Amino acid sequence: MWIFKVGVLGAGAMGGGIAQVVTYAGLPVVVKDIDEAQLQAAREHVEKIYQGRVDKGKMTMGQVQEKLDLIEYTLDYDEFADVDIVIEAVPEVMKVKQQVFKELDEVCTPDTILASNTSALSITEMAQATDRPHKVIGMHFFNPAHVMKLVEVIPGAETDQDTIDTVEQFTQELRKIPVIVQECPGFLVNRLLMPYLNEAVLALEQGSATAQEIDEALGTGGFGWPMGPFFLMDMLGIDVCAHVGNYLYDHYGERLAQVRLFDELVERNRLGEKSGAGFYVYTATKAEPLEDIVAKLQASGEVETGTPFSVDRLIMPFLNEAAMCVQEEIANVNDIDMACIAGIGMQVNKNGELIRMGPLEYMDEMGLDVVVEKMETLEKEFGSRFHPVDVLYQKVKSGALGKKAGRGFMEWTA
Repeated sequence: MWIFKVGVLGAGAMGGGIAQVVTYAGLPVVVKDIDEAQLQAAREHVEKIYQGRVDKGKMTMGQVQEKLDLIEYTLDYDEFADVDIVIEAVPEVMKVKQQVFKELDEVCTPDTILASNTSALSITEMAQATDRPHKVIGMHFFNPAHVMKLVEVIPGAETDQDTIDTVEQFTQELRKIPVIVQECPGFLVNRLLMPYLNEAVLALEQGSATAQEIDEALGTGGFGWPMGPFFLMDMLGIDVCAHVGNYLYDHYGERLAQVRLFDELVERNRLGEKSGAGFYVYTATKAEPLEDIVAKLQASGEVETGTPFSVDRLIMPFLNEAAMCVQEEIANVNDIDMACIAGIGMQVNKNGELIRMGPLEYMDEMGLDVVVEKMETLEKEFGSRFHPVDVLYQKVKSGALGKKAGRGFMEWTA
C-alpha cells in the first residue's frame, strides 16, 4: 500500500510538527482539531519551522509556500474521506483516543491506516474501538518531530503485516528511522528513559544533590548526555513525564518508585518551559524557589533524606531496562541502541570526546560483569529496583562479558 495523503488529528505541538514533517516529504496533509485557536497555533508552529530553514539559507520563501500549500486545517472530518493514513496526536488519555479512533473508523475508508502517536498507551486497547484492528498501529514520533529522527513503529496484537510494512516504508519516506517495537507499556525509549528520569527526581527530592549538580554530572561535561535530566523534563513537560511515570509504575511496580516531587510541581502548574517554570525558572519569575518546595517535602517527614548521589545511580536503571528489553525481545539489539541514539541522542563522554553509543554497546564496553557488580552494590544501598535482570547474570555466567571477551550483547572482534 502507498501513502498519498495524510490526516493528522490533534493540532498541538506534536500534531503541528508531524504535519510539517509530512509536507517536507512532499505529501498533502489535513490537520483537524476541535479548537480554531489550536489550529492557528499549529499553523504558526509549522510556519516557524519553515522560517527557520529560510533563515539558515536552506529554503527559499517560494519553496516554503509550496510546502505550506500542502496543508489544510479543519474543524471537521470532511477531508478525511480520502486519506491513506491518519496519525492521531490527541491527549494521552485512553478514553479520548478510543473515542477519536471510533470516529475515524466511521469516516475513513476501510483501507485507511489508523496510527497513534501515543508515547506509552496500548495500541491493542485503542484498536478495540474500531472495526479494523488489523489496520491500527503505533507511530511514535519524538519531540521535536521535525528534528528527531526516530519513529517507533508499534504493531498491536491484531495489526497485519501489510500495515506494518506500509508504515515502515512511509516512515522512511518521511526521512525518519523506523524501529519496530513489540507492544509493551512505554514501548522502548520511554520505557528505558523513565527509570533514569525518575531516579533523578528521587535523588533531588531526597536532597542527594541539586538539580543543577545532577544536570552537570549527566550532561556533556559529565556522563555525556546532550542535556541533563531536569533540562530534558522541562522541555518534554513535567506533567507528561509524571503521567508516563505513573502509567509505567502501574505496570512495572517498584522499578519506578513513585516520587512526590512530580505531583508537587504539577499541582503548582510548574510544567516546564511551556508554563514558565519547572525544575528551572524561565518566564515565571515569581515562582517559588525549587529549593523551598524540596525543603517542605523533606520537612514533612514523608520522604527519605540524606541518600548519596552518583551518576551510576541514574544510569544503571536505564541500562538494566535496556537489558530487560533484550530479554523480553521488545526489539533487536541493534534497534535498541539505534533508538536511544536517534530518539534521545544518547552519547558518552570518553576522555572529553562525545561518542554516540547505545546502552547495550555501552554495557559491552564497560564489561557486563562490572555492570552487574555496580547494580548489586546499588541494590544493597537502595533496594530491589536496582536488581540486575536475569539476562545479565546469564551472560556473565557464560563468559559473554562484552568487548573484552569478544561477545556480550553483540559480537566483537579485536
